[in-house]
Amino acid sequence: MSRKSSLKISDDIPAVTQADIDRAKFRINLKEVPKKKRINIMMDTGVLAFFKHKASGRGYQTLINEALKRAIYQEELETAIRRILREELSHASR
Repeated sequence: MSRKSSLKISDDIPAVTQADIDRAKFRINLKEVPKKKRINIMMDTGVLAFFKHKASGRGYQTLINEALKRAIYQEELETAIRRILREELSHASR
């Protein structure tokens, strides 16, 4: 026994196209959200236990991901600061 939908679709409303969606994203300035990728990784049990404890057993992978992003940012920041200091010191010694 098939059930027919009681939803009536008007012929007056045009179908939404991909171009419509792209324009809508542009108009409201939506940014593409980077997707996560599933990986397998070997980790020290102490490191894993630390993050699981910190997250109370739930969301520990997110904490690990955030710690890795902070480490990347910190490295980039240190590199930029070192470059700026070298430039400033070379200008000062002239």
